[in-house]
Amino acid sequence: MEKPLILVTNDDGITAPGIRNLVEFMNEIGEVIVVAPNSPQSGKGHAITINSTLSYEEVHLDGPQRDFSCSGTPVDCVKMALDKILPRRPDIVVSGINHGANSSINVIYSGTMSAAVEGGVEGLPSIGFSLLDFSWEADFTQAKEYIQNIVRKTLENPMPKGVVLNVNIPKLLKEEIKGVKICKQAHAKWEESFDERINPHGKKYYWLTGYFNNMDESEDADETALANGYISIVPVKFDMTAYEYMNTLREVMDFE
Repeated sequence: MEKPLILVTNDDGITAPGIRNLVEFMNEIGEVIVVAPNSPQSGKGHAITINSTLSYEEVHLDGPQRDFSCSGTPVDCVKMALDKILPRRPDIVVSGINHGANSSINVIYSGTMSAAVEGGVEGLPSIGFSLLDFSWEADFTQAKEYIQNIVRKTLENPMPKGVVLNVNIPKLLKEEIKGVKICKQAHAKWEESFDERINPHGKKYYWLTGYFNNMDESEDADETALANGYISIVPVKFDMTAYEYMNTLREVMDFE
């Protein structure tokens, strides 16, 4: 039986420990081809490159997989992989493992999740993985079996069109992880401000600062699951239509 073809990408860059661990985990499941940014692209969301050229090159890093370094964003990487690099359509797209959380509202800013969403736009089963640890020395192996099982179950049970999975993993030892919970996206947001400073030439510049405000303590929220030691899986839809408001909006916008 032909091994599944797995496209691996991320937003932290092709040499980041998170993606190197994910590649190692995926090599035990199928044939792996990596197409990832040549430099960190965190917070890029669903950005694509339109005002400059793109390029890619094959690089040799580790393992039996093929690795391609791309000059673009995470979404560019998926597009380039599908159009120019892969020998056929992949059976699944996996993105990550991100250094840091992509739970709750972070999903809309995340390059990791946007790469997975792009896979979903193309009709492919797609998953974004994130670990709640920003350290470059983070231990991704604690969740290896969970990550592999989630990928295998997704390959065996294809998701509905238009749905991708957002998987977040608490920073815990394997024996401390309590299991997996299917969750909703928590109602939370960043309370942000810009720290104003003056450079040596007297010109103002700004650093984005702020704090994360979780306003959702419901049992089925991803933030709750993570705080209680569970891996959270949120099924994400990229059709952003507010269907429940359509009829009301028709009444509001009735100009006759």
